[in-house]
Amino acid sequence: MTALISGSVAYDTIMVFNDRFRNHILPEQVHILNVSFIVPELRKEFGGCAGNIAYNLKLLGEQPLPMATAGADFEPYAEWLAEQQIPSDFIRVMHDAYTAQAYITTDADDNQITAFHPGAMNEAHRLEVPTDVGAKIGIVAPNGRDGMLQHAAQFKAAGIPFIFDPGQGMPMFDGKDLLDFVEQATWVAVNDYESQLLQERTGLSLGSLAEKVDALIVTLAGEGSQIFTAGRCIDIPAVAPSAVVDPTGCGDAYRAGLLYGLLNDLDWDTTGRIASLMGSIKVAHHGTQNHRFEMDEFRERYREAFGSDF
Repeated sequence: MTALISGSVAYDTIMVFNDRFRNHILPEQVHILNVSFIVPELRKEFGGCAGNIAYNLKLLGEQPLPMATAGADFEPYAEWLAEQQIPSDFIRVMHDAYTAQAYITTDADDNQITAFHPGAMNEAHRLEVPTDVGAKIGIVAPNGRDGMLQHAAQFKAAGIPFIFDPGQGMPMFDGKDLLDFVEQATWVAVNDYESQLLQERTGLSLGSLAEKVDALIVTLAGEGSQIFTAGRCIDIPAVAPSAVVDPTGCGDAYRAGLLYGLLNDLDWDTTGRIASLMGSIKVAHHGTQNHRFEMDEFRERYREAFGSDF
């Protein structure tokens, strides 16, 4: 079954500084800051919310259709998607721009300094939600501001139920924008911090927001997640990872689990547990698209974690 995934594709350049920023940044001199860090470790990864969600949903055996805008440097990413058998039919290349880029430097205390160049992501509004591909479901994940607004309205107009996932894009929207998203969406997925911002900016409580959608999902990092639906709250336990290596992209893996459950008409208890396990598997690997499994293995891990099948 097909899911349309509106979001970003990006290159992540991750650098590790084997010291502490605080040893080299003098608080009394920040007004004339001029500092350089030697980074002996460097990785370049494929990322972006649309790419990450599509990768994880493909692992679960579904057929994702990422919708994104990329730059003239997209060819290596396109080749990677082709290797994963993920179509790039709805990824438009803007030849006068770069693909979105994140440059992340992490120190020994896991503090991060990030520079993000949105590049072609800002042109996401030049894509339109296709209505002739038999999509059962969609998601509006972080992307260019106008693209997120447009794609939400187009999903609604086309009668395609979708998840609204504001993520790091939330600062781009005021309370009215966010309320419009919620009222158009079928489901909303946020982390704990984002849920607080959503309540503050819309002026609505979590309960009131949940009444506007079929389900409101709030992830709580290592504490699991909660799914508010039909007047009740379902507590989803976290799954202990085999190792804590890199949390980047765990939210995208979780959302792929949500899409899988919705595509297969699973109940929320099962859907939430599949999503939880997806996040756990991801956290044990560097990068956002380097973990792998076969479905038989995933089902076995699900049984081990929850004592049941799906």
